[in-house]
Amino acid sequence: MQLRPRIVFTRAKVQADVQRMLDLYQRSGRFAAVIEPKVVQLPQNRVDLIFEISEGPKSKIRRINFIGNTAFSDKDLREQLATTEARWWRLFGSNDTYDPDRQAFDREQLRRFYFNNGYADFRVISATAELTPDREDFIVTFVVEEGEIYHFGTVDVESEIRDIDEGLFRVFLGMREGQLYNLDRITDTVDRLTNAAGVLGYAFVNVRPMPRKNRETRTLDITFRVLDAPRVYVERIAVHGNVRTRDEVVRREFRLVEGDAFNLSKMERSRQRIQSLGFFRESEVEQLPGSRQDRLVLDVSLQEDATGELSLGAAFSSLENFIFEFSIRERNLLGRAQELRLNFSLSSLRQQIDVGFTEPRFLGRNISAGIDLFRINLEQSQFSSFQTTTTGISFRLGLPIAERAVLALRYSIRRDLVDIGNIDPNRTSRFIRDQLGDNITSLFGYSLIYDSLNHPLRPTRGQRAVFSQDLAGLGGDIFYLRTRLDYDKFIPLIWGFYGRLGAEGGYIRGLGQDIRINDRFFLGGPKVRGFDTAGLGPAAVLLDDDGNPITGLRPDFIGGEAFYQGTAELFLPLGEAAREMGVQASLYLDAASLFELSNDFDFEGEAVFGDTAEPRVSVGVGVAWESPFGPFRIDFAKILKSQPFDDTKSFQFNVGTSF
Repeated sequence: MQLRPRIVFTRAKVQADVQRMLDLYQRSGRFAAVIEPKVVQLPQNRVDLIFEISEGPKSKIRRINFIGNTAFSDKDLREQLATTEARWWRLFGSNDTYDPDRQAFDREQLRRFYFNNGYADFRVISATAELTPDREDFIVTFVVEEGEIYHFGTVDVESEIRDIDEGLFRVFLGMREGQLYNLDRITDTVDRLTNAAGVLGYAFVNVRPMPRKNRETRTLDITFRVLDAPRVYVERIAVHGNVRTRDEVVRREFRLVEGDAFNLSKMERSRQRIQSLGFFRESEVEQLPGSRQDRLVLDVSLQEDATGELSLGAAFSSLENFIFEFSIRERNLLGRAQELRLNFSLSSLRQQIDVGFTEPRFLGRNISAGIDLFRINLEQSQFSSFQTTTTGISFRLGLPIAERAVLALRYSIRRDLVDIGNIDPNRTSRFIRDQLGDNITSLFGYSLIYDSLNHPLRPTRGQRAVFSQDLAGLGGDIFYLRTRLDYDKFIPLIWGFYGRLGAEGGYIRGLGQDIRINDRFFLGGPKVRGFDTAGLGPAAVLLDDDGNPITGLRPDFIGGEAFYQGTAELFLPLGEAAREMGVQASLYLDAASLFELSNDFDFEGEAVFGDTAEPRVSVGVGVAWESPFGPFRIDFAKILKSQPFDDTKSFQFNVGTSF
């Protein structure tokens, strides 16, 4: 408003303010609003001004009509518009009110829709909105002229940059002669050519599409002209917004340094590395002009996120029943990107305490180092007749060997105790009883890791592969070689869908001795949904005098020395609101098997079932929610193939909370 206390009063200003308020009401769909100004005379040549407002009801869009369209139906065109017709089920929408700005946007949407379907001459002749006689609703009418369908003719590139061959740019053309004319293809090609020039060090290149219509042949020739620009160098990297995180933590993630020739792909990779730190809620890298034409400034804008976690939690899981957890974790200790954690968890199956510290830049080099102390008591009675207690220490090193590849080295020494607790030995397999006792394991291992995922926690594209080997026997009592391979690939699909393909396998081989039960692989939920924890694979079964399994006595799952597991998963688009709430749904197919026993199993009154490489297969649907009270996941699975004595569980859930 122009009028304010203690300024000169004029009726022209009053009318101008009334009109501004009416415009505001009309933009919100209230075209029946009435504003009446009241002037109250006061002493000393002063006045009070009162606006009496009757807002009236919102004017909705009763109907949207099209005139002149023959190639596409009214329904097809309505789907392109932001404006919608008023319907009773659209209780919470606001796009069914008339807004002139939205109508201008709708004109552009129609234009883009036709241009992407070959109609290069399309135009919107008029777009009108008329109030109904009762002044309650609007009828919107678009008059269009479609024109003829065009196809691309000759497509070429002309480069004014002498150091770049035009043939290099032609690789990035997004259309070819004979294809249907499509405006988005032209826009995409401009972006591709701009990025290609940026990768070669030309940050401020302009690419100008030059179309030429041939109305007789109904073709459109197009030449993309790459305008001349100087090669650009990084003058300065400016970092701001990092209140707690030290500058060097951010700068060392850059693949560019000051003075380098600019490279767009390196800049984008730097932005991804900063985001992957997990310290910032928002991180943006912007290119700004430098002090000269061939210089630029990389402006890094950050918004710090919380990195410390103190949680006291309780949960209930269909796998571990009641779970109590207490943990302290700081992922950015003193702003140096160091991690310190203390974790304690207690459930019906597991009691665990571990302390760990990680230094991402050991001795100032690009090497991560860490140490872990742990004690884990794992109660296996849910699926077998033994329990293990493991106490030990481990040391870790991580060495980058390529931009997205890491070599991880580790050494650990631990004491493993296997016993049967209070379980009746007569109801326990002789195989397990022969494994009782404690041993010292001294183990050296390495992992080769390749990771191109676009997000460390919620990826939608990219892949991750891990190859690992562990050698036990550098001291201690246990000797074996264990090999594992794990691979995941996330694939973006159409309409917000994306898929995941996963594969995992492992093999352990004893070196001069049999493999103990606590070193074997176990497989089941939640990796293979539809099966209970360690619920598939070789199972030792006690037999009666007739050689039949004893009724009512649960088998002992004894693990295997080889396994494979594969997953195909389709993640469903639930909309922006669900994504912000952390809700995710998927359809999946899991297939896996656990097999191979090198130990001699020739015990009287016992037999082994399930030692086969034939796959177990399940399909199902899962829903996950990162709720404010903790993680929640529920899975429904249908078993397509199983083996005798496999422990199946078609419904699994996990709920957690923190307080």
